[in-house]
Amino acid sequence: MAQDQPILELRNVVSAYGRIQALKGISLKVYPGEIVTIIGANGAGKSTTLMTICNIVKAVQGDVMYKGERINGVNSDLLPAMGLCQVPEGRRIFPRLTVMENLDMGAFFRKDNAGIKDDIERVFDLFPKLRERRKQLGGTLSGGEQQMLAMARSLMSRPKVLLLDEPSMGLAPLLVQQIFNIVKMINEQGVTVVLVEQNANLALQCAQRGYVLETGNVVMEDEAGKLLENPDIRKAYLGE
Repeated sequence: MAQDQPILELRNVVSAYGRIQALKGISLKVYPGEIVTIIGANGAGKSTTLMTICNIVKAVQGDVMYKGERINGVNSDLLPAMGLCQVPEGRRIFPRLTVMENLDMGAFFRKDNAGIKDDIERVFDLFPKLRERRKQLGGTLSGGEQQMLAMARSLMSRPKVLLLDEPSMGLAPLLVQQIFNIVKMINEQGVTVVLVEQNANLALQCAQRGYVLETGNVVMEDEAGKLLENPDIRKAYLGE
């Protein structure tokens, strides 16, 4: 795939919950190797954007393109094997499975046992706490550890694109910084990241580019550094 071709693209995408339009014709592009963040107030359509990419919420209009192919209608269960994986809001790990069993679930479609073993070591290097807790049930982990497990489980599918939905939600400030550092490390290992995040300040510091959503519309897009300096953005989303 040519570097100037987006790995992920939304073209005039409309999606709805019943009769209520959540996305009103949004377009965005994500290029290989980027961290792109989507910011906006609660109810702006940020999480809906990720769920529409994964076909959990149906796009009623427009095209969702991945690696140049239209993926509208592709079953969400098939997307991880294609390299497109979401870490949903609220973590959604398997609470009654151990850390190791959760990681195995992330690689459920893979047959390369040696590669799976290598990847388990790789995620334990990224998340040393999980190595210590590997025999512990997921439901007994702290909130921060569950977030780490959700991210680690997604990495076990060897994603090309990782969709991260509110990774800092409910975490202590120290842990939030740690999670964002890990997001950068994942990106440096060659994974393209789409980051939906309430903490606009940290998200824009982490990303290369950003999109601002308001009530289902993209109202602004720019380099993350320029959005951080934009007085309207600072007033609306950074509490200034």
